[in-house]
Amino acid sequence: MKDIFVTGISTGVGKTIASAIIVEALKADYWKPIQAGDLDNTDTDKVKSLISNKKTVFHKSSYELKTAVSPHAAAEIDGITIEYKKLHEPETSNHLVIEGAGGLLVPFNDTDTVLDIIMPNHKVIVVSRHYLGSINHTLLTVKWLSDKGYDVFILFSGDENPSTESIIVKKTKAKVIGRIDEEKNFDKKVIKKYADKFRDVLESL
Repeated sequence: MKDIFVTGISTGVGKTIASAIIVEALKADYWKPIQAGDLDNTDTDKVKSLISNKKTVFHKSSYELKTAVSPHAAAEIDGITIEYKKLHEPETSNHLVIEGAGGLLVPFNDTDTVLDIIMPNHKVIVVSRHYLGSINHTLLTVKWLSDKGYDVFILFSGDENPSTESIIVKKTKAKVIGRIDEEKNFDKKVIKKYADKFRDVLESL
């Protein structure tokens, strides 16, 4: 069984949609360690609404914070401190998809970031979406991960930009899973389409 950690080059780049596709493709379990804001419709709720298989188990977040800001700030607003030792990865005999918060170096507290909860056995998928500055953000994210010894895979999100994608691949030498196009909407049917498309490469990670 494999653990796949999904991170992004920034917030709002499509991590949750990517996570739903990976969960559906592998019929994997899902865990969002820290949810900040939108507690009436969490990322866990969103993924749950987008998958079709009956095998997936959704594990409870270790922290659910009220405000949609960086986790360290959201925790401060709630009057708590996020403790690394309480971010327990759930036990499962299934594949596990773990969705991070924002980008790789988003802080949880004064010392720990998203990067600190990525374990050596995790396969890491970086979701990269094209915008002004995204090349820099992607290269920095992949470099941090590569310097730590992780095998990094890139999943592009949004409209194709061949010039941007080619330079990212040349500079990082990371393997590309594919692209999630700019769809009118994402529902179970669309998620299943991408799950079927990416299943073989995801199973081979």
